Amino acid sequence: MRNPQNDTAGLTRSAKDEGAAGDPKLPVRTCVLTRTPGTRDSLIRLALGPDGQVAPDVRARAPGRGAWVGVGRTALDAANAKGKLKGALSRAFKTGDLDIPADLGERIEAALRQAALDRLGLEARGGTLLSGADKVETAARAGRVKLLIHAEDAGLDGRKRLDAAWRVGGGEPQGLVFPATRPILSMALGRENVVHIALTDSAAATRVLHAITRWCAFIDLPAGLDGRDAVAGLGSADEHDEGNT
Repeated sequence: MRNPQNDTAGLTRSAKDEGAAGDPKLPVRTCVLTRTPGTRDSLIRLALGPDGQVAPDVRARAPGRGAWVGVGRTALDAANAKGKLKGALSRAFKTGDLDIPADLGERIEAALRQAALDRLGLEARGGTLLSGADKVETAARAGRVKLLIHAEDAGLDGRKRLDAAWRVGGGEPQGLVFPATRPILSMALGRENVVHIALTDSAAATRVLHAITRWCAFIDLPAGLDGRDAVAGLGSADEHDEGNT
């Protein structure tokens, strides 16, 4: 799975300073396909059900046995189609009695997408998220915005105006483009016509970036404006969780 490497925000630098990327305290897992080690947050867990069904467990909370993958969707779909994934999971689960859906990659993508949307909704209800161009612009110019996000179908002029406001307030050169349209964002936040979003809390921004980066990494899509990566080195989302999971 692709690991974006651009350092695009001060909150990312602080996460790196905490040593999150190489923290020996973080549990390490191994991708069953590539044998590459990684943290729980950089890999995706697959859970084995009592009926032998293999299902995505992107929050790593399902009971029972699990195995981890660290490749993007293209590689996962290819391994699944060729039987390599079943072989790897059979060794990991120590059983050949597995039911691996042909659309497993699609299910993982949908689960990661929903996790990102759920994260935004939780932050909205927690009071750490602003929406509405005027509110976002005011907060950005005042230096209160830790992360700026635009809907996929946001107008270029509107994006540029808010990006400029963020720079004035000491933010990054440009916000991130969320790979979903305004109706989807509006539904996730329970608000009307959500086009631009601002996170005003550093920990909340880290949680949101973490969810977006995992999703975009799996679908091999740079999580940023004009192909710009979102953020790497965010550390474990658990380090920044305040009960909103």
